Amino acid sequence: MKLPPLFAAWRQALHLGYGARALRGDISAGLTVGIIAIPLAMALAIAVGVAPQHGLYTVLVAAPLIALTGGSRFNVSGPTAAFVVILLPITQQFGLGGLLLCTMLAGLILITLGLLRAGRLIAFIPYPVTLGFTAGIGIVIATLQIKDLFGLTLSEQPQHYVEQVGLLLRSLPSAHLGDALVAVICLTVLIVWPRWVPKIPGHLVALTVGAVAGALLESSGLSVATLGERFSYTLDGVTHPGIPPFLPDFAWPWLLPGPDGQPLELSYELFRQLLAPAFAIAMLGAIESLLCAVVADGMTGSSHEPNGELIGQGLGNLVAPLFGGITATAAIARSATNVRAGAFSPLASMIHAGVVLVAILWLAPLFSYLPMAALAALLVMVAWNMSEAPHVMHVLRIAPRSDVLVLLTCLILTVLFDMVLAVGVGLLLAAGLFIKRMSELTDTTALSREQRRILRDMPEHVATYAIRGPLFFGAAEKALGALRRFNPEVKVVIVDISAVPMMDMTALASLENVLVDYRRLGVTLILSGSSAQVRLKLRRAGIHRLQGHLLYVRNLTQAREKALRLLRPEPDPAPV
Repeated sequence: MKLPPLFAAWRQALHLGYGARALRGDISAGLTVGIIAIPLAMALAIAVGVAPQHGLYTVLVAAPLIALTGGSRFNVSGPTAAFVVILLPITQQFGLGGLLLCTMLAGLILITLGLLRAGRLIAFIPYPVTLGFTAGIGIVIATLQIKDLFGLTLSEQPQHYVEQVGLLLRSLPSAHLGDALVAVICLTVLIVWPRWVPKIPGHLVALTVGAVAGALLESSGLSVATLGERFSYTLDGVTHPGIPPFLPDFAWPWLLPGPDGQPLELSYELFRQLLAPAFAIAMLGAIESLLCAVVADGMTGSSHEPNGELIGQGLGNLVAPLFGGITATAAIARSATNVRAGAFSPLASMIHAGVVLVAILWLAPLFSYLPMAALAALLVMVAWNMSEAPHVMHVLRIAPRSDVLVLLTCLILTVLFDMVLAVGVGLLLAAGLFIKRMSELTDTTALSREQRRILRDMPEHVATYAIRGPLFFGAAEKALGALRRFNPEVKVVIVDISAVPMMDMTALASLENVLVDYRRLGVTLILSGSSAQVRLKLRRAGIHRLQGHLLYVRNLTQAREKALRLLRPEPDPAPV
C-alpha cells in the first residue's frame, strides 16, 4: 500500500520556489497569528477545564510538528473552540491525565485514517450536518461562558446542557457587577474595533482594555476575578499566581492527576471508556483540519494533501500530550488570518509557535492580571463567529426541507446531548433522505416517442417497459416489481435498460426473482441496451443469456426482431 507523503506541504513550498519575499511573508504572518493565538489558547484551555498554560503548550509543541509533517501549507493548528464540548466532559470524568491520554489515542486514530487514505472520504459529510453541529457547538460554548461573564458562583458543574442552564439561572443572584462591566466593555471592543482598525487584532485590544478596566474597578472597590486568582503553579515549594514562565516537562499522561487528583491506573477498562471520545476527537479533528485546508486552498488557489494532513495532525496529537498539550487541530480563523497576512509556507505556523514560546518565557507574569470575564467575552465572540448564526438563518429560509431537517436535528442533538450522537444521527438521516431522493429518480416508465416508433405494431403478446435511474436497494424492488404487472396473455417482455447506470446486489436478487416467475409462466425477458458495467455485474451474478427465457440485445430494433421470431409459430414437421 502506498503511504501518504509526509512533509507534503514543505515539499510543495520548496517546489514553488522559496525566496526572500516568501520568508518576509512567513515572518509577518507568523508574528500576526502568534499574537492572536496566545489569549485564545489560554481561554480555550480554561474552557475545557484545565489550566491555561496547557493551551500554550499545545501551540508550542503540536503546531510546529503538524506544520512540519502535514499536508497543508497554510493550516495553523492549536486548540480550537469546536473541541470544547467534547473535551470538557472528558476532563470532568477522567481529569487532566485522562484528557491527555485520550488525545494520544485520537492521534493514533488520525494516523491510521491517513495511512488508510481516508482523507477524501471526509468530503462526503453533508454540509447541513457540518453546519448543524458547528452551530450547536457555538451555542454550548457561549452558554458555558455565562459563569465567568457575570462572575457567578456555581455549587456544581453539571454535564448536561439543560441542567447547566437551570443552574446558571439559579445562580444569577451571585453575579458580580465588576465582572459584568468588564465583559460588556470587552464585548463592545470586540464588536466595534474590527470595523475601525481591522489591521490590529481586536481581541488583543479588548483584553488590554479589559485588564485596565479590571484594575480600575478593583481600585474603586468592585471585585473582578483574574486569571492569577483562579490559577497558580508551585515552584520550589512556593505557590505563584498565574501560569509558569518556563517550558513544560516530559511526562506520561497516566502519571498525571486523574479526577480524584491521583495518577491514573492504566487498565483495559480505562482504554475502553476513552476509545469512544478518542474516536470523536479524531473525527472532528479530521473534519475541521481538512475543511480548514479547503478554505485555505480557496483563498490561495493552492492544493493540499489530505492524507498527509491527517498523519501530521495525528503526530501532533500523539506528541503534544507528552508535554502537557491538549487536543490540537487546524483553526479556520487563524489559518485565514495566516493567508491574509502573507504566509507562503508552513514556516509561518512554526514562527507563530515561536511567538507563544516568547510569551511563556517573558510575558507569563502579565497574564495573571487578565480578567476572567475578558477571556469569557473573547470566547463568546469565537462562539458567535463559529455558529454562523446569520448564515444558518439564511440556509433555513432557502434550503430544501430535508436539508433543514438534518441541520436542525444536528444542532438540537449537539446542544442537548453531544456532538458524536448529533453527527451519527445527522449522517444517518442525510443518507436516508438521499436514498429516498435517489429512489424517486428511478422508475419503470412508458417508452419514449422514439422507442414507441421502433416498437410500433408489436403483437399484443409483447409488453414493453423502460427503466431509468440506478437500480439499488432503495429503488430496485419498486422498479422491477412493475415487470410483474402485465396481461396473462403476454409471452415476451422487452425492457429498455440503457438509462440504468448501475445495479447493486438487491437489484440483481430482484431480477432473479422476476426471471423465476417468468420461467414458471413461460415468459421470455429481453433486456435492451445494457451498459458494459451492468452486463459485467449480471454475468458475475450468474444471470446469463438463456434461450427462451432471457436474451440480451444491443438496441430496441434487435429486441423487436427477437420478439417477433419468438412469437412466430413453428412450422409443422414434414410428413414421413
